[in-house]
Amino acid sequence: MHTGTWVLPTETFTARVIGQCLCGAVRWSYDAPFSAMFHCHCSVCRKHHGALFATTVVGPLDSFRWRAGTEKIGTWLSSPHERRSFCTVCGSKVPRVEHDSRRVFMPAGALDGDPGLRPQMRIFVASKPAWHELHDSLPRHDAYPPGWNAPVYPTPDRAMRAGSVGGSCSCGKVRYELGSRPILMRNCHCSRCRRARGTAHATNVAYPLDSLRIVAGEELVVAFKLPEAEHFGQSFCRDCGGALPHRSPGRKLAIVPAGTFDADPGANPPVHQFVASKAGWFDITDGVPQYPESAPLPWAK
Repeated sequence: MHTGTWVLPTETFTARVIGQCLCGAVRWSYDAPFSAMFHCHCSVCRKHHGALFATTVVGPLDSFRWRAGTEKIGTWLSSPHERRSFCTVCGSKVPRVEHDSRRVFMPAGALDGDPGLRPQMRIFVASKPAWHELHDSLPRHDAYPPGWNAPVYPTPDRAMRAGSVGGSCSCGKVRYELGSRPILMRNCHCSRCRRARGTAHATNVAYPLDSLRIVAGEELVVAFKLPEAEHFGQSFCRDCGGALPHRSPGRKLAIVPAGTFDADPGANPPVHQFVASKAGWFDITDGVPQYPESAPLPWAK
């Protein structure tokens, strides 16, 4: 993991959109129209964000500005040509700047304001988990779409121990196993989850707290608790920034980001909750129940 340093402008500003990580340490702004927006299902995006897909907006670098916290940014070399960026305090994903191509790639879930376009396609659909079904009509590409001319790198096998269910972070140094059946699965559209995952919504699976076991790399796990929230937090790998299960002792639960699984968790189809807070650029098309606020718990009377 590397940290980056940039010179920050100090002038006041009015921006088309602004963005920040979950803890607010890293902030940025962008003025020009974006050129592309897409959902990516590749295994690196899924594990890095902890989501079933990452939603990214792309635009020219010229009107992008870091506004605070660049000393808190960590980076991980996910391939010979690409670094992933994240906040080292809270683990949220932050923009990736490509100086050679003069472009910036931003996590759409971290943005305030309308980006001015809607998702145009789904890429790396061949890499999505078999248990994740797609229901929208967006164009789908097994890898990069035609004309992108970007190299595709093989994903290392992350085999699980026979009979177990678990997962790993982006770099694979942290691995976990779960010793029981899941309690519930939720697609959460609240602003905290969108900032935490950097995409359209979080998909989290809850397990009994004592069923979670870190089998490798526990010394690399960073746990962040949002100070103003009773329970909300997230965990991530210190080296790669990849999402990891988060222990919530007050609820006696382990909250597992669905994108980190290396095997089918066997959870029931999720409902959508906090839909009243969802991103305006994302349409729900799967037909499962939706709740404006928190979805009822299955054990509640």
